Amino acid sequence: MKKREKWYKSFSTWLVILACIILVPILLANIFIIFQSKTNKDVVPSLFGYKPFIVLSGSMEGQIHKGDLIITKTVDPTTLKIDDIIAFRDAENTVTTHRIRDIISSDGTTKFITKGDANTIQDKNLVALEDVEGIYVMRISGFGSLMKSLAEPTTILIIALVITVLFVLGFTISTKKEKDLEREEYLKFKMMKEYQEKEKERLEREELLNLRRMKEQQEREQEQSREQQISREEFLELLRSREEKKKRENSDFEDRFKF
Repeated sequence: MKKREKWYKSFSTWLVILACIILVPILLANIFIIFQSKTNKDVVPSLFGYKPFIVLSGSMEGQIHKGDLIITKTVDPTTLKIDDIIAFRDAENTVTTHRIRDIISSDGTTKFITKGDANTIQDKNLVALEDVEGIYVMRISGFGSLMKSLAEPTTILIIALVITVLFVLGFTISTKKEKDLEREEYLKFKMMKEYQEKEKERLEREELLNLRRMKEQQEREQEQSREQQISREEFLELLRSREEKKKRENSDFEDRFKF
């Protein structure tokens, strides 16, 4: 039972830590992105030059799927080439991610012809250098839909609540574990103290019994000594009485035959 409880506590602790490691960065990233988007609506939020985008259409199916989260990197637009996948703002000021099909230079101005891999025709409008948001770096499959839901205020509130509950749960488990350890140590100390007291009482009883035995032994020896002394005196008294009797008999004998 104790092993199961320890396993459960350890698992719960690591679960709290893992959940916090995953949820806290996501929450902070969302708050940062939301803050940037609110303070400057014309600029796509970025982190160290990297910008996340949620794919809302299937125009790049095969390479990028609807619901994916893609990461683009800020780049010098003049370095871009044909077949690069770029994120750019279209005529409706919506960020689109398509592939460069051709590059047109006219009157010192460079523009890109773009097209979605899954589309049958190229994009109607040319992409100017200043409209480029970045070059495609990578995608996280299906993570865009999750991020979209996480960006909702209600979801952020729920995540914050979950993190709080996990911290409280972890703290409670940790506190209970410490209390259990303290109680276990206290019980061990109490048992040791009781054992020491019992051992002390046992030694005192043994010492008292030894003293009593010694006293009884001394009393027996004294009694034996007295008995031996009495016996010796009686023996001497007997000898004296015999001597006196013998003397009396001799004296009577002499008186009887005295002339």
